Amino acid sequence: MTRHYGMFQFKKEVSKTDIDKCFTTMNAMVGKIPGLLDMEYGPYDSTEGLNDGYTHGFIMTFDSPESREAYLPHPIHEKVKELVIPKLERAVVFDFNV
Repeated sequence: MTRHYGMFQFKKEVSKTDIDKCFTTMNAMVGKIPGLLDMEYGPYDSTEGLNDGYTHGFIMTFDSPESREAYLPHPIHEKVKELVIPKLERAVVFDFNV
């Protein structure tokens, strides 16, 4: 399996409603893109303070590195990026195999 982990810092003017829409739209890819098995997401929630300004995170689980590679240019993913990316100040994405 492959984990696709990301952190987002949304622009200050982006509302909670818009943030929720970004994540529900991302989550809707599960079951539509082959090999995307699961997605979890949420806002930063720690007193540790090591989030470096990132406010939200997500983890996607793919059945294989090949499925993750096919997901990246998938038309559904490209459409979701059109919604999400303009709302971001910055993002980090990190993948690893388990």
